[in-house]
Amino acid sequence: MDEQALLGLNPNADADFRQRALAYFEQLKISQDAWQVCAEALAQSIYSDDHIKFFCFQVLEHQVKFKYSELSEVQQQLIRETLITWLQAQMLNPQPEKTFIRNKAAQVFALLFVTEYLTKWPKFFFDILSVVDLNPRGVDMYLRILMAVDAELVDRDVVHTSEASYYLNTLLKDTMREQCIPSLVESWYQILQNYQYNNSELTCQCLEVVGAYVSWIDLSLIANERFINMLLGHMSVEVLREEACDCLFEIVNKGMDPIDKTKLVESLCQVLQSAGLFSIDQEDDVDFLARFSKLVNGMGQALIASWTKLIKNGDMKSAQDTLQAIEAKVALMLQLLIHEDDDISSNIIGFCYDYLHILKQLSALSDQQKANVEAIMLAVMKKLTYDEEYNFENEGEDEAMFVEYRKQLKLLLDRLAQVSPELLLASVRRVFNTTLQNWQTTRFMEVEVAIRLLYMLAEALPVSHGAHFSGDVTKATALQDMMRTLVTSGVSAYQHTSVTLEFFETVVRYEKFFAVEPQHIPTVLMAFLDHRGLRHTSPKVRSRTAYLFSRFVKSLNKQMNPFIEDVLNRIQDLMELSPP
Repeated sequence: MDEQALLGLNPNADADFRQRALAYFEQLKISQDAWQVCAEALAQSIYSDDHIKFFCFQVLEHQVKFKYSELSEVQQQLIRETLITWLQAQMLNPQPEKTFIRNKAAQVFALLFVTEYLTKWPKFFFDILSVVDLNPRGVDMYLRILMAVDAELVDRDVVHTSEASYYLNTLLKDTMREQCIPSLVESWYQILQNYQYNNSELTCQCLEVVGAYVSWIDLSLIANERFINMLLGHMSVEVLREEACDCLFEIVNKGMDPIDKTKLVESLCQVLQSAGLFSIDQEDDVDFLARFSKLVNGMGQALIASWTKLIKNGDMKSAQDTLQAIEAKVALMLQLLIHEDDDISSNIIGFCYDYLHILKQLSALSDQQKANVEAIMLAVMKKLTYDEEYNFENEGEDEAMFVEYRKQLKLLLDRLAQVSPELLLASVRRVFNTTLQNWQTTRFMEVEVAIRLLYMLAEALPVSHGAHFSGDVTKATALQDMMRTLVTSGVSAYQHTSVTLEFFETVVRYEKFFAVEPQHIPTVLMAFLDHRGLRHTSPKVRSRTAYLFSRFVKSLNKQMNPFIEDVLNRIQDLMELSPP
């Protein structure tokens, strides 16, 4: 090989060397036999430089991916032998290869599997297993190869556009199910049993493999006493429990008969509850709780899917049993929903949303179900609140994630409105009035969320053409009272941009209020025109207020006539253009 060109593979090499290495790679790709030099280098461990080894695998990868059919049988056999020889060497090397090399090697193995398994290499997995046995380095590569194979066949991140590719992948999976999956599952069990107490890294890798494959293999191979008991045991081991959570989630997520699914979920819950996992402590490891919340969400949604199928099938007795199982998880769901960590809370929202959908379908709610609805409502109101760390001046990734999380909570609030609009209206009214009475001494986030809740009611309790102040007298009166409080309380003077903006957003959203009580128009116009709005110190507030002001004026139409001259005089200096 061109040793000078290979120097350019080093990340610290200068641009000329890197360009030469790139050109060399292109040259090797089109060469008829250059890949054989790379194969020899890998099989005989000629190079110690990691980047050269990775480069050799890249050349082999290109050969398998794009030129394999052009090779003779002898050459194809050489590639198979090269990979097996390299794999054997892994168990003898004093140091393991770098992770990026092992991952690239696994990709090449997987590409060769897709190409050869149905024809020339039906014993692909058995050959690998016979080499690696239970050697930890060998097991590591075996598990990486399995993940790479799964990525080629079913991974949602890999787009298989052609029909031929889809057909081939289906055929490969079918053949694997027939010929080797039971043996692979047995190997996973042996790996877990062998390494669960002394090699957490390999155990977690194996759990990841089980979680990936369970979506397309026979569930009974995994959802049985010996496997489930082992996985539940891992839930009590700190270094294993996150991966065990994900693995159990995939098992629960697998489609199956609704009665069997309910039994499976209930048996899992029984053991998890006995292990004390249903008592959530705010001090617990948040990374684990985020995974656990996802698992509980999966179990809840699985039970709800079972309930829906049973109702559809007319099996009312089993549906009632399943509903009781769902209700029994609500207390845990609420603990996770109210958790101070938003990731943990976000992961349970799907279960919460679907549970409310069930309640919406019931003819009457029990006292406990009504209490559950109220508890969810209070949790949503609390979780909508900004925390102290939110950076309003320089919004970054964390702030963007909270904005997305708030959108999820809004969907829950809308669903709550469908289940019990009277309760939602009464709860918002109580929070709003209590907060606005003492806004001068209340923290900004509580004032902001009180106004925000009023704003959100407009979509949660929709009406035609924004006619919130006519029709249903109870609702119209409540909204009218809250709007009156908003514009007369003086809260527009609160010294925080989030409160200021929420005030103006809400005023514009409920512009029909001013047709009912036009006497408040001057008060709101002054707020728009002075230091609270168009003359605010924050450019962000000024910009948004200008847009909202134009909407407000347009919506009031003729009611603006008495104020036009005064308004124009007040904004005259703002309309002057300063030439650059």
